[in-house]
Amino acid sequence: MRRTIDWDDGAVLIIDQCALPAEYRTLRLRTVEELIAAIQRLAVRGAPALGAAGALGVALAARAHGADRDSVRADAAALAGARPTAVNLSWGVERALGALPGGADAVLAEARAILDEDERVNREASRLAADEVLRRCGRRPLRLLTHCNAGRLATVSWGTALGVVWHLHEAGLVEEVFADETRPLLQGARLTAWELAEAGVPYRVLPDSAAATALARGMVDCVVVGADRIAANSDTANKIGTYPLALAAVRHGVPFFVVAPESTVDESIADGSAIVVEERDGAEVTSFAGTHVAPEGTRTFNPAFDVTPADLITAVVTEKGVRW
Repeated sequence: MRRTIDWDDGAVLIIDQCALPAEYRTLRLRTVEELIAAIQRLAVRGAPALGAAGALGVALAARAHGADRDSVRADAAALAGARPTAVNLSWGVERALGALPGGADAVLAEARAILDEDERVNREASRLAADEVLRRCGRRPLRLLTHCNAGRLATVSWGTALGVVWHLHEAGLVEEVFADETRPLLQGARLTAWELAEAGVPYRVLPDSAAATALARGMVDCVVVGADRIAANSDTANKIGTYPLALAAVRHGVPFFVVAPESTVDESIADGSAIVVEERDGAEVTSFAGTHVAPEGTRTFNPAFDVTPADLITAVVTEKGVRW
């Protein structure tokens, strides 16, 4: 699989996710400032991919500042704060900073280790989650529903929730995948649908507001999503719209699975009430493709994530197994 994010000749190389599906293009980011801008406009996104971005950003800073470790740490702090909800970003930054005493080469080696680990970790997490899905739903071709994008584009490679789909598809056990379009940036319609089409998996895109109706009509066997931060009690932050999806799944008796690497688990917070939820620019709601769709001066409420309580989740699965 092509990597979503990588290191190449002194630069961070990313797939520009803002351009998909109309155009597949890569960007070479040579400074921490360029990387932060790419993170904030969602050119690179997804919790595991952000962990890699954080580590590679520290590698850029270490090369740029040499022995000036205070400047490296200042750049690292700016990186870690670029998006506050996804814990993997600060995890990747801190892990790379741990190698700073060894110099820039040691930092880069640690960042590359994170890249190399990503596919292995997410393959294992999604394999275990696929086994859990089959245990609870039966070994038959399944109709799955997913929200946002938790495929290879959200990771360095392979994916988390969509990794489950890849395992089941390889076994001939996917009838169809429903992909919520996922407001406000349509990451499901643009990115998840693109990945499913590339993989030859049958799929349909539906409005976020139609997901509950699909569940009520018995069109879905299980819901599988990723995560941006998982509290110690397994309350889970994910893309906005996940919480009402979990409520609807419980109402209609449909299993609801969360799949993520251990790096997404934040044991420092007891429950979801301590998760900082990023609120994004209201223009993402009041405009579409550069065209205003709401009156000038319209106020917005545009949280990027919501928190799903653990008691609505059937299972939280990481590479270490079922933790909830």
